Amino acid sequence: MSVETLRTLGERSKAASRTLALARGAAKDDALWAAADMLAARSDEVLAANDHDVVAAVAAGTSATVVDRLRLTERRIAAMAAGLRSVAALSDPVGETISGWVRPNGLEIRQVRVPLGVVGIIYENRPNVTSDAAGLCVKSGNAALLRGSSAAISSNRALASVLREGVAKAGLPRDAILLVEETSRESAIQFMQLRGLIDCLIPRGGPSLIQAIADNATVPFVIDGEGNCHVYVDAAADLAVACSIVVNGKTQRPSVCNATESLVVHEAIAGAFLPVVAAALEGVELVGDQRARDVLGEDRVGLATEADYGREFLGLKLSIRVVDSLDAAIAHVHRYGTGHSEAIVTGNGAAATRFCQEVDAAAVLVNASTRFVDGEEFGFGAEIGISTQKLHARGPMGLRQLTTTKYVVVGDGQIRT
Repeated sequence: MSVETLRTLGERSKAASRTLALARGAAKDDALWAAADMLAARSDEVLAANDHDVVAAVAAGTSATVVDRLRLTERRIAAMAAGLRSVAALSDPVGETISGWVRPNGLEIRQVRVPLGVVGIIYENRPNVTSDAAGLCVKSGNAALLRGSSAAISSNRALASVLREGVAKAGLPRDAILLVEETSRESAIQFMQLRGLIDCLIPRGGPSLIQAIADNATVPFVIDGEGNCHVYVDAAADLAVACSIVVNGKTQRPSVCNATESLVVHEAIAGAFLPVVAAALEGVELVGDQRARDVLGEDRVGLATEADYGREFLGLKLSIRVVDSLDAAIAHVHRYGTGHSEAIVTGNGAAATRFCQEVDAAAVLVNASTRFVDGEEFGFGAEIGISTQKLHARGPMGLRQLTTTKYVVVGDGQIRT
C-alpha cells in the first residue's frame, strides 16, 4: 500500500470523526445496537472467514496460545455482540462537564469532555479487538482506524464489513470504522506515522509490536503493555482462597495479559500451601527457586532462570518464588513486574494496605484474581486495551480514556490588562 493510499484512509477517518464528534448519544447507541444485531445475524459469514485464518495458522505451525487468540466461536461472537450492546447502555462521556468555576473577573470556565478524534488501533491475532475497538470508539465519538495482522485478515475483513454496515444503517458515517487491509511491515510503519490524521495510537500486541511503536511512531500513543502479573500469598492468607485465586488467574484463560504468570509465597506457609496449589495446577509447567523445589520436588518444579521470572508466558507455565517477608515480595514484584496487575492474598489488613500503597502497577488486587483486570469486569462494557503507562490513561481503557478535554470560557466582554 502506498503512503498516499494509506493517507487517503486516514483522511476518510478524519472526516468521519468530525461527524461523530457532533453525533447525539442516541444516534451512537442506535449504531451500536444495529452493529450488534448485524453481527449476530451474519455470524456464519464471520465464522467461515475466521475458519480460513485458523486453518492457515495451524498449517503454519502457530502455537496453541496464538491460535486460541485468533479463533472465534459462536459463543465468542455472541459475547462480542453483547459487548457492543453493553457499551451502548453506558452513559455517554462526550459533553460531560468535569469541573467548572467562576473567576473574580466574572469569566465562567468549564472543563468539558470531548472525543480524541481518530483512534488508530494496531493489533495482532485477536479479531475480537475489531469489534471491541469499534464499539468503544463510536460510543466515545471517535473514528476507529483499524490495522490488524495478516494472520487475522479474513476475520477482520468480515467483521469490519458487518460493523460498517451496522453503523451506516443507523445513519452514522460508514467510515466511522475503517480497516487497513494491507498487512506488511512497511504499511505498519506508515500507519504509525500518520501524523495529523491519527490523534491517538493504541497497540495491542507483543513486545516486538510495542518496540516498533517506540522506534517508529510519530503520532501520540498509549502503550497496552505486557502483563507479567504476580500473586503474592502472604503468611496470613486463607490457603483455600489463595489456591482458588492462583488456579483461576493461571488457567481460566492463560493466553491473555491479565493471566497470573508468577506466584510469590511467604516462607511461613510455603510448606502447607505449595503442595496443595501444585496439585490443583495439574497440566501447568512449574519453575521455581530452590526453596520451592525443596518443597515440591525437583521432578515437579524446574529451576527458574532470571528470564523466567521476567517473562509473560501466555500459556500454561508459572514461576514460583518463596520469600522471607512482605518486603521481599514487594521487591520481587518491583524487579520483575511490568506495571500491569499485581495481587496479594492475605487476611492481614496492614499487609494489604502496604502492598496497595507500595506496589507500582495499573491495578493492585487484594484477595481477588488478576483476571478481573478487564474493561468488562470493571463495568466499562469493554476495553480497548490495558495501559501500563502513567500519562492520560492507566489500566483498562474504556470510554472516558478515549476522550480528552477542552476548556470552554464564557465572558461578557472581559479583556486582560
